Amino acid sequence: MTTSKAVPVSGNIIVDRKKVMELVDQLRFAIPQEVKAAEDVLAQKDQIVNQAMLEARRAKVQADNEYHELMNQNEMVVKAEARAEDTLREAEQRSSRILKQTEAEAMSRRTDADAYALRSLRALEQEINSIAGSVRKGIDYLAGQPNGKMVSPEAVED
Repeated sequence: MTTSKAVPVSGNIIVDRKKVMELVDQLRFAIPQEVKAAEDVLAQKDQIVNQAMLEARRAKVQADNEYHELMNQNEMVVKAEARAEDTLREAEQRSSRILKQTEAEAMSRRTDADAYALRSLRALEQEINSIAGSVRKGIDYLAGQPNGKMVSPEAVED
């Protein structure tokens, strides 16, 4: 808009339609990219949670196997139970930490994406309102020509 030509006497400017449409297209492209990034983070969260759960299950299976092997040995039963419980508890704690971190990161990215989309839409709204105001002033100016003649729509070229 800073490089647009001024319309004499009106204080309005002529806006290059192609440039405005390019800006609108860029905004249409940028907003879905931010939403896609937030969705990717959410998908990553699910993958990390699933991986952590798989690790926890593996740890539990391993602990159960160790437990059953050691059940036949009287002295080692207590040690096996303690080790199995420790392994399972550590896996559950790790899974819980990873889940909390991933959820916080996903929420942060989604909030950032929403804020970016809102800023972009507000900027686009201002730009469109500005253009609409310029168009309205141009129409009003042309409709009220000082010689009393109205310019017919057929006389105006695109």
